[in-house]
Amino acid sequence: MSVTVPHFLPPILLLLHLSCCLQVSAASSSPTSETLNIHRPKSFNPKLSPSPLSASNRFEGSSNLVNVKYHMGPVLSSPINIYLIWYGLWTPTQKLLINDFLLSISAGHRAAPSPSVSDWWSTVTLYTDQTGANISRSIVVAREYNDNRYSQGKQLTRLSIQQVIGNAVKFAPFTVDHKSGMYLVLTSDDVTVQDFCRAVCGFHYFTFPSIVGHTLPYAWIGNSAKQCPEQCAYPFKVPEYMAGGGPGVVLPPNGDIGLDGMVSIIGHELAELSSNPLINAWYAGEDPIAPTEIGDLCQGLYGTGGGGGYMGQVMKDRKGRTYNLNGRNGRKFLLQWIWSPVLQACTGPNALH
Repeated sequence: MSVTVPHFLPPILLLLHLSCCLQVSAASSSPTSETLNIHRPKSFNPKLSPSPLSASNRFEGSSNLVNVKYHMGPVLSSPINIYLIWYGLWTPTQKLLINDFLLSISAGHRAAPSPSVSDWWSTVTLYTDQTGANISRSIVVAREYNDNRYSQGKQLTRLSIQQVIGNAVKFAPFTVDHKSGMYLVLTSDDVTVQDFCRAVCGFHYFTFPSIVGHTLPYAWIGNSAKQCPEQCAYPFKVPEYMAGGGPGVVLPPNGDIGLDGMVSIIGHELAELSSNPLINAWYAGEDPIAPTEIGDLCQGLYGTGGGGGYMGQVMKDRKGRTYNLNGRNGRKFLLQWIWSPVLQACTGPNALH
């Protein structure tokens, strides 16, 4: 449901990821001696610094069995419309980066070479509803709304985020899209949010009719660049006390620590929002208020050979920037893997086969 702070894994989940990676890459040789394609940029598998806050991540299940169940609720099987709310001050460059990522998801976008963001989303589309309908491969940014006057102030709670959505629905006006809409609230780097940095980097839920007038699935993600990049923009930033003691610098693919960190969290939340929009569809565990979802199971895993503190096999461009997926307009992104209901493992299109 939410991306916890930071993106590190407890020992039991690390064991799970190691077994997952072995499943995905059983036919391959050691990741240290193999690349995705000899014509692609250099591949590597960086080891990440350990976190003293790793206990903040929760996991439901065991290292031998992850019981992701379907609870009969809807998934977003119709072509998905994203209603994007820019809360606070954003530059055109920042907006373009986020839009390029969102538009890279759709199967209708074929310009990006493999492994692509669209290929990554194909794992999400394996999830179905009770009629057998898969999550849609079609995603568009239906409309954008600029709340650049901070309608709810610069200190938001979870409820006031819903009021931000309510204003957009009322005054934009955004369409009330119950069937295929997802409402995405992005807060600028000068906005603090309840539990931000301390416990979460992003989350998804649904709006309350008493506040918004409708029940609508939504997600919130904040720009952590000025507040806690070492937690919510990880692995592009690590705590200062770890500097010099880690495996080396992991450079953001688009040169913006805050925005590149947001992209990873947006991908995590959109995958979970699509597969569990009303918190009654796909998740593990017995608590629907705090479910373990398809993104939670793969936090910190970006490629084959991940686990035990390693990211997995990813790539570097000519400038040394780290990524694992390609997007539209030549963009590159670093996104965590997603739990596959078919493989019963974390996987992504950059997996070594």
